[in-house]
Amino acid sequence: MKPIRRPAAEQQPESIEFVPKRELDRAHQEMERLRKERERLEKENERLKRETERLRRELEAALRACKRQAAPHSRGNPKADPQRPGRKPGSRYGRPACRPIPQRVDERIAVPLPECCPHCGGGVAQESCATQYQEEIVRRTIVRRFDIAVGRCCGCDRRVQGRHPLQTSAAVGVGNVQLGPEALTLAAILNKQMGLSLGHTQQVLLHGFGMQVSRAGLCRALARMAGRAEPTYQRLVASARESLVNVMDETGWKVGGRLQWLHVAVSAAVTVYAILPGRGYEQSVVILGAEYDGFLIHDGWAPYYRFGFSFHQSCLSHLLRRCREMARVASAAAAAFPLAVKGLLQTSLEVRDRYERREISAHGLRTVTGRVEAKLDRMLEKSYRNPANRRLARHLLHEQPWIFTFLHCPGLDATNHMAERAIRGMVIARKVWGGNRTWQGAHTQEVLVSILRTCWQQGKDAFPRGVKLLRAPRAMILDIVPGAD
Repeated sequence: MKPIRRPAAEQQPESIEFVPKRELDRAHQEMERLRKERERLEKENERLKRETERLRRELEAALRACKRQAAPHSRGNPKADPQRPGRKPGSRYGRPACRPIPQRVDERIAVPLPECCPHCGGGVAQESCATQYQEEIVRRTIVRRFDIAVGRCCGCDRRVQGRHPLQTSAAVGVGNVQLGPEALTLAAILNKQMGLSLGHTQQVLLHGFGMQVSRAGLCRALARMAGRAEPTYQRLVASARESLVNVMDETGWKVGGRLQWLHVAVSAAVTVYAILPGRGYEQSVVILGAEYDGFLIHDGWAPYYRFGFSFHQSCLSHLLRRCREMARVASAAAAAFPLAVKGLLQTSLEVRDRYERREISAHGLRTVTGRVEAKLDRMLEKSYRNPANRRLARHLLHEQPWIFTFLHCPGLDATNHMAERAIRGMVIARKVWGGNRTWQGAHTQEVLVSILRTCWQQGKDAFPRGVKLLRAPRAMILDIVPGAD
């Protein structure tokens, strides 16, 4: 069959639609914009992946560090090229130091020459005499026996017995074998001040002095010592409440395996500890009282601001640390705000140092303080898109009235460093032996540590004062209390 051809009039012509050049240009521009947007999103995606991986590694490292026992005091990775330890040789080495010659000699020993030379076997002729001193510990425990005269009063018919100045108590019968005051004071220093556990303290007394004592016996003896020191502790608390400035801090503490809180208040003359079931305002009041109207330096913990009669100083060290940590993990744009805050805080500290060096006058200090506060006001007036920056801005807005108190009151500390130093030893002790088993042990801890730390703070020897406290026949107040005779 032949194909049927239709007439030309019946064939449909092919239609062509022309698009205006302007629309084509717009389409090309849109395609180019979408291409660039896709490239930007791909780059942003790669950046976020790298950021996520970096943060994941830092989180893992932080979680591993928290599980280590030494985590609060670790310094991170050591430097790749550290400086050589010790003093450098040369003209700036300084004066060479050695142990001083003892003031007394308890034993003198003559050391003669050998009969012959140890090298060749020849005779030896003496030319001079040299001296050498040796300071040694004698492992000896003194056992005292007190033969106590017991009688009865002819008037009231009551039992009366004698007492020697070296005795620490009048107990006889079951309690007739006791630790001496020097041994017990040494145990208190080892356990409460140096952070040794009762087991390690027991080993020191055994290996160092040949004294046999159990951990339970040490615990009960330290509790009796704390009872003797209770009046002094109460006077230390009263002195802290009367102090013009107190530096506060708190940390976790275990009592019976459960989390409690150890509080510390450091003033110019005394340091007071208290172990309490919480870290709020009600616990802080136990130390300072609700009507404390002095200067209170702390880390910005909200309950401290409930001391309405006090003048506060928020710790700049905590703010600087927070700014450094934020800038380390934030992007370049987001890090601008914490870095600006960090620079402003460092400027305020430099102004304080210049005033203390008498490089600026009191009027200059007030002028610069106003400028610093105004600059902080301008920072906090802005709005920030980054969530971490918004949290920092809210925190600074809350702390703003108390950040630069140390500039308005020259001589006031800008950080709570004193309280952190006072609490550091307790943190180490907590890491070593875990805390106290009972609340009675916690009270023994807070009493003895307060007295030992206050002795150290005042530069007084705690050992003779502990011995004197134990030998006193009646309750006494130690001379570490301000105003005590």
